[in-house]
Formats: sequence, C-alpha cells, structure tokens
Amino acid sequence: MEFRHLGRSGLLVSEISYGNWITHGSQVEEEAATACVRAALDTGITTFDTADVYAGTKAEEVLGRALKGERREGLEIFTKVYWPTGPGRNDRGLSRKHIMESINGSLRRLQTDYVDLYQAHRYDYSTPLEETMEAFADVVHSGKAHYIGVSEWKASQIREAHGLARELRIPLVSSQPQYSMLWRVIEAEVIPTSEELGVGQIVWSPMAQGVLSGKYLPGQPPPAGSRATDEKSGAGFIARFMTDEVLTRVQRLKPLADQAGLTMPQLAIAWVLQNPNVSSAIVGASRPEQVHDNVKAAGVKLDADLLKAIDEIVEPVTERDPAKTESPAQRP
Repeated sequence: MEFRHLGRSGLLVSEISYGNWITHGSQVEEEAATACVRAALDTGITTFDTADVYAGTKAEEVLGRALKGERREGLEIFTKVYWPTGPGRNDRGLSRKHIMESINGSLRRLQTDYVDLYQAHRYDYSTPLEETMEAFADVVHSGKAHYIGVSEWKASQIREAHGLARELRIPLVSSQPQYSMLWRVIEAEVIPTSEELGVGQIVWSPMAQGVLSGKYLPGQPPPAGSRATDEKSGAGFIARFMTDEVLTRVQRLKPLADQAGLTMPQLAIAWVLQNPNVSSAIVGASRPEQVHDNVKAAGVKLDADLLKAIDEIVEPVTERDPAKTESPAQRP
C-alpha cells in the first residue's frame, strides 16, 4: 500500500480507502462485511470512510464492530453529516443542532472517541455557512474530529468555507466528489481551487458504480445480483452509465488494461490516482477477493500514451460539466 497526504495537511491516508456506502448494513450480511474489512486491513488499507446516513445509521455500527480491537492510532476513520438520520425536521442538514447531535451519534456507533475526518455530506442552502463552520469548529476544538472536509461542494463553496475555517483555526483539508474516467466534472473548477487551497480529493465511485469493471455488456441485461438490478443498492446512480454507447466504449478499454497488466477495476482505480490532487480512492466490496484485487492499483503509474489512449476512447461519453457538482436546493 502507498500513502499520500490528505491535501496539504500532515495526515497520511492510504491511497486506496475502504468505504461502506452501499454494502454494510444493507447489501451484504455483517459477517461478509466484517470479512471485507479484515481483508482491507490485511492489504494495508488504514483509511475507512462511512456516513451516518448509510443503511440508516447501521453502516457506522457495522464498521465500528468490525474495527473493534484494532489500534485506533493506526487507523483513519472518516464519517459525514447532512442527509436525514431520523424523522424530525432537524434530523438533517448542517444546522448547529444537527451537527452537534450527529457527531455524538456517529462516535457512539463507531465505538470511538473521535473521527479523523468529519465531512459535510452536501452543502446546506438552508443554513448560514457561518453557523455550519462554527459548529464544525466546536467539534474540532472539543477533540471529536481532527480535520474537516466536504463532499460534492462546488469550487466557490469550498473557497468560502476554507476562508471561514482559517478564521476559526480549524483544518478544512478535503473534498469527497464522484470521480472516474466517465465522470470528470471536478476537473475544471474544483480541482484547481483545491490545489490552490491545499484541499485533497477523496474520490468515490472510481469505477463509475461498477461500469468500468467491464461486467456490463452492451445489448445485454445486467448480471443477476449486480448493482444495476438492485434498487436498494444504487441502481439509480448507475443508470446514467448504462447506455449501449457507454458500455461499448468501456469494452474497448479491456485491451488497454491487458497491455498495462491490470484488471479493468485496477485500471479504473489507478486512473484516478494519476491525478496528484487525489489523496485517496474509495473502494467498496461485497467479497474479500474484491478488496485484494482492487488494492493492486496502489502505486501503479500509467504512462502518457496509455492515458491518451484512454481519453480517446471515453471522451465522447465523458461528463465534464462543473454544474453537475450539486447539492439539494432544499433539505431532503
């Protein structure tokens, strides 16, 4: 495993981090989820990403139990706040009330005294940014989180929040956006702004919801049990990539992966790690062997000719519109 600094902070994170958005507490049983966490630890992954909303708070509980007994100082545990975690009007968003209640709930479920990174899961247009950042400052200054990050925030929002964070003397060091060969909306604005401010990307869905694994074939129904067939595990997210044009072009990446001595998932993960502003790529898994396969992308260097060949194949179906980085206009 290779390690990178999270932005310009002193925190080192594993190039590949383990996330449990779809799997833990919902798609796979706890025994299988724990086996995947053990596999991650065995392969050198030390960075684990979750959120209070995943599986209705159950994902944090599963991860907490799976990591119990590990040396806490040797782990980097990340979680998030924003999406609804209860039926109340204040059980959502980035108000001071919800942030202060949510960090306590997350720590209880994760069975830890602190998280290494606490992230705003979306931008909250219903709460003054000053209120949100002051609450985050209290979380950091109380020792419940070491660093602050955001997820799916626009470049202008990151810049404003970073300025407030400096005034409040807290380290806003990360952005967690979707990023892959097919989804490059952060390249025009978010990445240049982040590079300037010392913010690193922790990218999710480097395999475009599994499409870049090559298992979905044009003109054929998706494999039984795959994400594209499961409405509870992200079928809505993957739908944008499930066109014959996209799937045909993905199949054309297979010879390039073979040329590089990589599997298709490894190529997809290695591709996002070529961007120097990417601190870590999040992978998920429902089976331990998937973890063992994915981590082989760590440390891989793709040459310029290969990167150019990839661009030529996927460019017609690549999404680059910065406006696609968005948060709900109103709290969900």
